[in-house]
Amino acid sequence: MLNLNSITVRLGGHVILDQATASLPPRSRIGLIGRNGAGKSTLLKVVTGENEPDDGTVETPRDTRIGYVAQEAPGGTATPFDTVLEADVERTKLLADAENTEDAHRLSDIHERLNVIDAHGAPARAARILAGLGFDEDAQHQPLSSFSGGWRMRVALAALLFSEPDLLLLDEPSNHLDLEAEIWLESFLKSYRKTILVVSHERDLLNNVVDHILHLQGGKITLYPGNYDSFERVRRERQAQAEAARAQQEAKRKQLTAYVDRWRYKAHTARQAQSRIKALARMEPIAEVMDDPTLVFDFPSPKELRPPLISLDETAVGYVPDTPVLSELGLRIDPDDRIAFLGENGNGKTTLARLLAGDLKPMDGELTASNKLQVGYFAQHQIEDLVPEETPLEHMTRLLPDAKPGLVRAQLGRFGFSGDKAHVPAKSLSGGERARLALALITREAPHVLILDEPTNHLDVDAREALVQALNDYSGAVIVVSHDRHFLELTADRLILIADGTAKEFDGSLEDYRDLVLARSSGGPGSATKPAKRNRKEERRLAAKARERHQELRKAVRQADAEIKRLTDEMKEIDRVAFAPQDQQSQTDGATLTELLQKRSDIEKALETAEEHWLDASEALEEAEAKSEETSA
Repeated sequence: MLNLNSITVRLGGHVILDQATASLPPRSRIGLIGRNGAGKSTLLKVVTGENEPDDGTVETPRDTRIGYVAQEAPGGTATPFDTVLEADVERTKLLADAENTEDAHRLSDIHERLNVIDAHGAPARAARILAGLGFDEDAQHQPLSSFSGGWRMRVALAALLFSEPDLLLLDEPSNHLDLEAEIWLESFLKSYRKTILVVSHERDLLNNVVDHILHLQGGKITLYPGNYDSFERVRRERQAQAEAARAQQEAKRKQLTAYVDRWRYKAHTARQAQSRIKALARMEPIAEVMDDPTLVFDFPSPKELRPPLISLDETAVGYVPDTPVLSELGLRIDPDDRIAFLGENGNGKTTLARLLAGDLKPMDGELTASNKLQVGYFAQHQIEDLVPEETPLEHMTRLLPDAKPGLVRAQLGRFGFSGDKAHVPAKSLSGGERARLALALITREAPHVLILDEPTNHLDVDAREALVQALNDYSGAVIVVSHDRHFLELTADRLILIADGTAKEFDGSLEDYRDLVLARSSGGPGSATKPAKRNRKEERRLAAKARERHQELRKAVRQADAEIKRLTDEMKEIDRVAFAPQDQQSQTDGATLTELLQKRSDIEKALETAEEHWLDASEALEEAEAKSEETSA
């Protein structure tokens, strides 16, 4: 269906794609993944012809229709419904020809073709797609100029899906969607009958929709069969193999180097030494598998406060006097809560988040919170509000003017801004790095509650997994708004549905909510039914207990690790003193060699015990985390 032949693209003197080659099977659904900045959008633009490669070719079958959402959102007085219908260029042209032709034979041909392409069913199909993306019947017939940019981008996506191109290219299609629209889009793409190439960081979409993964790394692309989880398994295996090969090569290099150093100047072994020098020169270094510094999240733990942290009683909130967005709110936030806000965009999720964060005051009712409560609130505008010319260090110093430089740098280091990275202007940081900086800034006071409104929008798959782990390690309460279902499943054990002007507990799982959304969008059986009730209180208690157990085990691992390091340093110091030259030994505290060796023996036993403790705690932590994953699955 699509052949990429040695595609090379250079931008600003940098090689973005380097002889990238792959053959994509017809009617496949392919997830294009890679780190932020790897060149995924660039590759899509090469496929569409928007960008010309410096070298290489793109091959598709003749007359292949390629569909791609334009960067600019549609606007003007046209309605979403009309805009989507006009996306079927052939239908639009045939209908115009039918209006203007007087040739009976031509008119007959036109109507025959209209029947073949099901032109008469097009309005109903356009309405279904718009409804799935969040437009009710009234909204479908409002002028585009009355919608925000995000909603107009939904219209552009609806028009693309309606046109049914042979090759559907999607670049982060869920960026402008809420959870409900993302659930519908996933269902739509699963039934799409033609080829899809989608750039996405949504793990559920990559698992439930795609059947191939195209991985872009270092300018090269590699095609893997299967979904994202399958790709991850293969990648872990290859990383393990690469690390083993690197370790083996390093051992061989040391062996050859030792031989050369020993024998290169001996006449009878010089020739053998020279052969080993050549062997060393031929050894291509194997890249070491290292932790990515861009995946660092570490939320400082807050001081304990008695529950509840926040409580709402018959509370109302809004922006215009006497016109509440939400009312009759009854909600309690405890230190061990992990809460997800559900509900369509416009229902009030952000309004409730701002109320809990203290950005909005209640219009009616009560909001009770401890006067010592610290809240960290992450909103999308905070990324845009960063001062472009200021570095992370300057941002943090401005917000912590009385803090010692070491504490300022320590907080930045928790989020990967160590060393030179702390001095890079915000304008030069990637979207994911700016999101991490915003998180570092809002957590500078070790908040008791983290409120995160779409925190994953600028993060790739690996960074989202790192954020999940950091949130699960965090000991305060967490409230999240996100369209990433996988992220919600791993971080939230309490669901609040915001709809019909209020917020209520949702007595079900995210899968229950997904089924409810799909039933509503199809209007089929079950569209008005409620999911079966579950014991949410017990689930919350067990989840909190599991988090507490994980924290205890991680603490035990860290303590054992620190003890191993301390004992190892003591042993090195004893070895240095015990085996130092005689003139240096006189400068010690007078301990005899026998005493030093006895102390060394005691340390060896203590070190062995510490290593056993470390191993036991590590194994217990691994088992506990695996059990938690099985339970959440």
